Amino acid sequence: MSKATGPVYKVAFRRRRKNLTNYAKRLALVKGNVPRLVVRKSSTGVLVQFVNFSAKGDTVLASVHSRSLAKYGWAPRCNAPTAYLCGLLAGKMAKKKGASDFILDAGMQTPSKGATMFAALRGAQDAGLSTNYTDEMIPEERVTGATIEAYAKKLKSDAPAKYSQLFSSYAKQGFAPENMVANFKAAKAKIESE
Repeated sequence: MSKATGPVYKVAFRRRRKNLTNYAKRLALVKGNVPRLVVRKSSTGVLVQFVNFSAKGDTVLASVHSRSLAKYGWAPRCNAPTAYLCGLLAGKMAKKKGASDFILDAGMQTPSKGATMFAALRGAQDAGLSTNYTDEMIPEERVTGATIEAYAKKLKSDAPAKYSQLFSSYAKQGFAPENMVANFKAAKAKIESE
């Protein structure tokens, strides 16, 4: 095992050492010369941005956080329906600013089938932008929230105590998770009508 000393040792960039940026991946994305769809999630929400590379620093074309979906009647969380709606709204904003296609920037996340980032990607595609991914990366029932709705209905009838514990934050906002698909369609229609 070699030590990190000597005349030929090269110290990696700080963001690479902290495992925050993969510069080889980033360079490949930047060479495409198309806007990048950046999807980042936290424990409470989703952030979707369309970013253009610039020599002076990246410029953001459109940015939508899940908190901004409250005005469309949606209870924002970190789930696939929320990511889809954020992607749809950000895609509409980016399209107004001249974007026609994009590429997904997964960052340090591992892209796997059914991941939240693909719901945002699908929303951006439905906004009229094109990319090289297919719709099979995320099932329709995950996008619309049908799986959450089915689980909420099952819990409400079988284990009301667990239902009220798991979905208490929805109840505080007056949002019924057992009507997730209908609420999703209503929020989507409001976004599309803008």
